[in-house]
Amino acid sequence: MGRVYNFSAGPAVLPEEVLREAAEEMLDYRGTGMSVMEMSHRSKAFQEIIDTARADLRGLMGIPEDYEVLFLQGGASQQFAMIPMNLMKNRVVDYIVTGQWAKKASEEAKKYGKVNILASSADKTFSYIPDCRDLPVSEDADYVYICENNTIYGTKYKELPDTKGKLLVADVSSCFLSEPVDVTKYGVIYGGVQKNIGPAGTVIVIIRKDLITEDVLPGTPTMLKYKTHSDAGSLYNTPPAYGIYICGKVFRWLKKQGGLAAMKKYNEKKAKILYDFLDQSSMFKGTVAPKDRSLMNVPFVTGDDMLDARFVKEAKAAGFENLKGHRSVGGMRASIYNAMPMEGVEALTAFMKKFEEENQ
Repeated sequence: MGRVYNFSAGPAVLPEEVLREAAEEMLDYRGTGMSVMEMSHRSKAFQEIIDTARADLRGLMGIPEDYEVLFLQGGASQQFAMIPMNLMKNRVVDYIVTGQWAKKASEEAKKYGKVNILASSADKTFSYIPDCRDLPVSEDADYVYICENNTIYGTKYKELPDTKGKLLVADVSSCFLSEPVDVTKYGVIYGGVQKNIGPAGTVIVIIRKDLITEDVLPGTPTMLKYKTHSDAGSLYNTPPAYGIYICGKVFRWLKKQGGLAAMKKYNEKKAKILYDFLDQSSMFKGTVAPKDRSLMNVPFVTGDDMLDARFVKEAKAAGFENLKGHRSVGGMRASIYNAMPMEGVEALTAFMKKFEEENQ
């Protein structure tokens, strides 16, 4: 069997070119006589891998000198605790809840201080992004927190909230490197890499250097202090070495594609094919307010659970994997990250059209 079109929300599709290159280097990485999987993280060869990856990411995103790039473990979910532990000084934080992950992050933060929910789209199953132009930001808030692209619900902030001068912290797990970003607008940008960048097990944290201090909440474990990892260049303990190696290859692949501006154009073109089809289809409907649609995750339904199930089953048989929607939305979801080729989206819409004709 050949490769399928994998629409999984994460772990997700990776560029074929990257996988082939990794396969070629699997047994012998550049004459070292061993795999990166077997290599000491203290070796010269691995130091070069992590240094190059960090430099390439800085170049891609235009990360200024006063920001640190950390490669950590524990996924985005561990950051839900690490962020308040490191950034809470007044023990007051503001969260905007636009989906399950922002909600989980806010619940975790409640263990450490007062959490104000500035806005939420829970009233309509998180199918839109609330108006964030004039929020009741707390005067003593340590930061304002958002999840920028909501994987499950398929929404994306097109404009960042006005935080009234407060620090902005953003989970960008599912839109990481999908478009250019102005890093200076954030105090912290972080994301698990298993959606748009690499294999599961690595989380990247981009944090302004003045926020990395010893002044953390009492009882914060050594491993959960940003300073621990910053001081050690992300090598305080054994890092997710192989994950970092693959991320580095994806950064290089992105540079080859023309960088993030080129990726944004490509992603917009790709998403338009699917959204245009949904907008004219008499069977399939998108579930998100059009102005808040994500370029990465596209949920859709037929309105009939049995028909949805049949579609997912037939799509799988035709080589379209992981199209079942998240249980909280139902229906289907196509995640069309950077590495999903245009042909994949074209093939999916052609299949949907055929299914619609056969099941009217």
